[in-house]
Amino acid sequence: MSASDSCEAAPEKRTLSSLLAGRVAKRPKREDAGGLQQAAIQLLEQQQNICALLREVGDTDPWDVLHTRNGEQKPTGGVPSAASAALLVRELRRRARRLGVPVAALSVTMVVERLKEIVGEGEDEARGLLTSSQRVQLCVLLESSRELLSQGALCPKLLWQEYRRDQRVPDLEVVCHLHFYNILTLRHIIESDEDARPWLVSQLKALCGWTPARGGEETKKMLSTVVGVLVGSGFELSPRPAAADRKAQLLCCSALDDLLFWLLDTVERSPMPPCAAAELWLEVFDASLCGVSASGETLQRFFTHSLTQTLTYKPQLTVSDAVALQNEWTFAKSNALLTSLFRKLAVVFGVEQLLRHLRQVLETREVNWKHVLCFLSTLLVCNPGAQLRLRELLSGLLSSAFEGYDLESMITAFLLARQGALEGPAVFPSYGSWFKMSFGGGGGPHAASKKSLVFLLKFLSDLVPFEPPQYLKVHILQSPYVPVKHRSLLMEYVSLAKTRLADLKEPVEDMGLYEDVSGEGAASLQGQAVQDVEKAVSLFESTGRISATVMEASIFRRPYFLTRFLPALLRPRTLPVQADARTSFIEALRKADKVPAAQYSQYVESCQKRRHEDAGAACSDTDDEPVEALSVQLQELTQLLDEASEGELSARLSRIAHALSAVFPGGPVELPGRRATVVDVILRSFCQCVINASRAKPPNKQSSWASMFVGTLLGNAELLSALVHRLRDLFRNQASSLGAAHQLGLAALAVHLHAGAPRGPPVRLLGPVRVDEALSSALACGTRAGMLFCVRLCVAALSYGICRGDAVPPEQRQDYVLSGFYKKLLYLIPRLSPETRASPVAAGGPRGQEPPPGPWLGAAAGATWREAAGSLWRHPAFRQLQREPQYQLPLSEWLAAELSVQRGDDALSDPERQEYQQWACWELYLPRPEEQGGCGGDTRILCSHLLRAVMDQQLSSRSVETQDVRVSVTGTCLPDILSRLQELVYEMQVTDLRHGTGRPGVCDLLLESASRRCASSAPAGVSAELGLQRVLDAWNRVVLALPAALLVKVKPDGGGATLEVDALVEHVNRLQRRACSPVGLLSCHLTSHFLRGLLCAGARCGRPGEEVNNAWSQISVCCPLLLVSAAHWWERLSPVLSSLWRRLCDGELLPAQLQLLEDCRTWACRLEEGQLLPAAPAAAAALLLAASLHRAWRGSVSGGRGLSELHRQVLVFLLFLCVKDHLSSLLDPQEETPRGAASAALCSDLLLALVDCADWLLLFHPSERGVYQPIAAVMSDQFARLMPWAFYSLLLRQSAELRRRAARSPGFLRTAVPCYAGLLRLFLEGGVAEPPQVEPFGILSRAKQFLLGAIPQTPPGAASSSGLRELESQCSDLDPEVAAALSMHLQPESLSPEMDFL
Repeated sequence: MSASDSCEAAPEKRTLSSLLAGRVAKRPKREDAGGLQQAAIQLLEQQQNICALLREVGDTDPWDVLHTRNGEQKPTGGVPSAASAALLVRELRRRARRLGVPVAALSVTMVVERLKEIVGEGEDEARGLLTSSQRVQLCVLLESSRELLSQGALCPKLLWQEYRRDQRVPDLEVVCHLHFYNILTLRHIIESDEDARPWLVSQLKALCGWTPARGGEETKKMLSTVVGVLVGSGFELSPRPAAADRKAQLLCCSALDDLLFWLLDTVERSPMPPCAAAELWLEVFDASLCGVSASGETLQRFFTHSLTQTLTYKPQLTVSDAVALQNEWTFAKSNALLTSLFRKLAVVFGVEQLLRHLRQVLETREVNWKHVLCFLSTLLVCNPGAQLRLRELLSGLLSSAFEGYDLESMITAFLLARQGALEGPAVFPSYGSWFKMSFGGGGGPHAASKKSLVFLLKFLSDLVPFEPPQYLKVHILQSPYVPVKHRSLLMEYVSLAKTRLADLKEPVEDMGLYEDVSGEGAASLQGQAVQDVEKAVSLFESTGRISATVMEASIFRRPYFLTRFLPALLRPRTLPVQADARTSFIEALRKADKVPAAQYSQYVESCQKRRHEDAGAACSDTDDEPVEALSVQLQELTQLLDEASEGELSARLSRIAHALSAVFPGGPVELPGRRATVVDVILRSFCQCVINASRAKPPNKQSSWASMFVGTLLGNAELLSALVHRLRDLFRNQASSLGAAHQLGLAALAVHLHAGAPRGPPVRLLGPVRVDEALSSALACGTRAGMLFCVRLCVAALSYGICRGDAVPPEQRQDYVLSGFYKKLLYLIPRLSPETRASPVAAGGPRGQEPPPGPWLGAAAGATWREAAGSLWRHPAFRQLQREPQYQLPLSEWLAAELSVQRGDDALSDPERQEYQQWACWELYLPRPEEQGGCGGDTRILCSHLLRAVMDQQLSSRSVETQDVRVSVTGTCLPDILSRLQELVYEMQVTDLRHGTGRPGVCDLLLESASRRCASSAPAGVSAELGLQRVLDAWNRVVLALPAALLVKVKPDGGGATLEVDALVEHVNRLQRRACSPVGLLSCHLTSHFLRGLLCAGARCGRPGEEVNNAWSQISVCCPLLLVSAAHWWERLSPVLSSLWRRLCDGELLPAQLQLLEDCRTWACRLEEGQLLPAAPAAAAALLLAASLHRAWRGSVSGGRGLSELHRQVLVFLLFLCVKDHLSSLLDPQEETPRGAASAALCSDLLLALVDCADWLLLFHPSERGVYQPIAAVMSDQFARLMPWAFYSLLLRQSAELRRRAARSPGFLRTAVPCYAGLLRLFLEGGVAEPPQVEPFGILSRAKQFLLGAIPQTPPGAASSSGLRELESQCSDLDPEVAAALSMHLQPESLSPEMDFL
């Protein structure tokens, strides 16, 4: 180099390659290669970083000696790649000798480190594949590795082990490149890696889910490579496979199955736009892509296996499901991914092979019928020759079925034939054709013997409950061939099928003549008849003869021919001047005596009238708007009502229906303003028609115009819905604007809508409901105005309906009486007319009384509603209706109606309402039999009804209040019904005391009602607990309004009486405990009510003080919640109870057991004030002392003094109460922050005093609490589940020294490990919500660290080996790390120091 060149190059940093290139430039002669090699080796010996050395050697041009000078490249001599590998191997061996490790291990370490460096550079998780530069570097590295492998300096097995050691999920592209460079084959990786299946499947799914703009070829290449290896390894046949080969084969099959099942799950979940990832994986099944590295036979085995797995995947659908749902599984309706999969799987097989395999699968496996039938549809649609093969398959299945009387072959044949028919006649014959061809002749398989015939008919009969109606129609109209002597067997099936069709509202008589009964859709009856007429006229026009189908129908299907076909054919129209095809067809039928003379004459007359009407009305009808045209037609109907015949009315109503269809077309066109106008026009017209018709004749003497009018409305579901909604709006919001004529007309309309409801569709409110239910629910009786309107409307409707019912057969009369309206009158008439209470409906009325005049006559004569209601009330037909169950007003419905009345706007005054309610309860419902909605003379049943109604009202008021609409509930009659309940329970209590009956008393009834009501919240969960709390809150409010003495039973005992508190204790422990707020504490009002009840009941005993002492002693032991609550509220309860007891017992002091509460409170207050430790009351239980201390120290900063002198049990119970407060503050950190901090501080003081003993641990160990078991009856079950959280939250707040002492306390692990497991479950179930300032799952990780540190600190003899094994089993599934720590603590001597070799 020249001096100038040297100076220019001096500032630049030069690589090993450039240095080598410079030195070679100085020695350009070939004979100096040996010297150059020695110099390179000396340089390599100074290189310490093997990976950097490999990076330098692995450059794109590491040994190409290119010397650049003056912009020109000059080739120079270079060292071949084999020489570079030899140099690298030599250096690796030298370094391995110096380190004392095998050269293969060193080379593997070097390659793995470089591999990680390449893959980690620029890694983009969202991208999924390596970048182009990463891929180039990886290829260079693997090329060098292959050279090392060729010289024996690299161990592939060790390379995979080292790479796999630090890779949780290997990179699929790296694995494929290892396979490409023949360093590690995929087959070897699969055979050697036991966890290959999960990571391989997940990587393939991720690869399919990545859809880049570029790189699609790399993705397909990788998929083809991996799938080719999996298919080849999994489905290649070998004569005697070794165990390893068999294991690898099963693993490959499982991996492919997992991906196939993933594809099928995606098909089930994805909408019609297919999933891109599933589409990419679907390309794997291309024979050209999948068969690159697999033979044809192997590929066929793979496709056969995949087809079998698809057909048998999740066989959850039964045969009955397939029968009912296969209409939805056609080729056009199936998911495109599924049909594409079937097409790809079928491409390497012939149709015969596929059907043969399908039959084999159906005979040997449980199948997914949806996939099976979709596969058959795909095969038929995509293979023109499949029809013939399917016929052969069906023939074979039928032969097999009748040879062995095999039901499975039979149902398979029917399902396959129906599926083929669903694809249309171009693909497969219709089901009717196939059924007729198979069973319609004497050569069918069923005609061989009577047994075969019975087998077929029995099979068809078993299918009837599940059959779609179109197939039943095929079986009836194209019935199988049956010999005459066995015709009765066929008739039994036909009768059964017709009954089923009638239940489905599709009688076979109404089926069209040319209807494709095996198709999917079905026209309406009228529409099908019109289609039949058009088809018959078309055939007549083309042939000049009446078709045989029409002639057969006139003989064998005469009901349909006369009632459907002929009316559609003889529809009135304007006859043309020259006879058309329709006229000629009618004339031909008339000459053949197929048209009745009267019907033909009526047709001719109607056509002549139509011509005259059309001549004058054509212009107005065509030019006017639809609404105006409808108004004119309705007005004309009103005028023609008196003298028009039913035929004229029918024609007029037909034109009205046509005009209505223009406004309510049933399509997407929305005209809300026009529709509202049309509905009002219809209502006004109907009301006017009712008034006009009723002036001359009563309803039972009128024609059927109203039924025909309403029938026109019922034919349009959209119009009917709009009509009912408008009626509901009028009844609810505009009742005051409706006059007497409106009320009469709307009442008649409601009657006819109810009578025609079976012919019309249901009305949708919140759900589909009947018309009468929709209208009855709109009549509100909560105010005076609402009651008066409701009684007027219902009297008019019932009077009209009863009168109209006289014109119909007796069995149809109830169709004209709305049960909802009838019940409204049963409630309102006695309420508003006191004179009717003397003759209740159930008592019957005088016989021989004439029906009252209709309300239409009463309205004309100016009769008041009271007179009309009284007349109707005495009507025999009205009174007889209540004998029917649907017309009875039970007590529960009466109570619901009464509780909906607004007291401030009631039609009755307070005294009148009290008088009415007392009459209804004691005179009407109490003596009425239970089967008629009464109480059967049992006051307990009446009490239960009142309790249930009051609680329902309480719950509904709570739910309404949360929605901020309190006005509607604050003024209800709840106080009145509650007064009736108070009167009743007082009477029951007095009766029980006087007579001493052995039946359950009022106390049992009240507590049982709470139990039954809470039983509805049986399912566990947060929502159930909240529901239980709402129910108990309502029950508590009701009970607080009743005498307290009812809650404690007084049991006669010889000459005296004793108190029985078992039921009360059970109620508190089982129900109140679960709904306390705050937890573990009854409200002051409820506690006071229970204690006042105890004192009042005790005062009725011979020795009041002794009985109260005994009862309270039992409560103190069996009902800790009531004890703790009494101690907590005693400062407020003491004056009340002392005053009550003095009144009851002539100035005596409280009984000793209750006085003990006062003594404990005084002792706790003195201790809190800092006085010398006073002596605790000797008779006081530890829990009572702890509760008193807890109340005295609650929120006090001085709490905790003198703890060391207290008894251990008192301290433990006090710790529990403080932990309860601490846990409450954790659940709601926004409330009571100072009190929560004081509770936490007191917990720390108590833990410091108790840490060296094991008693405090028993609070958190439910199965070993011993003397501390009462705490379980203080807190709710949901709260008990949170105790593990409280345990670790408490411990982790303490100092390190205190935690160390706690960990060494006896039995610590027996509590800490279950608490940790419980804490884990809480987090997994979402039961713990940490405050916002706490990092999520922070307490969980800290608890784990603390527990892992506490396990080694536990003394060896602190727990038995069986106990440690039990603890280990509790954590084995939740946290294996903690389980392993316990296992090491269990057997520390089993550890081998030789294992730690790294």
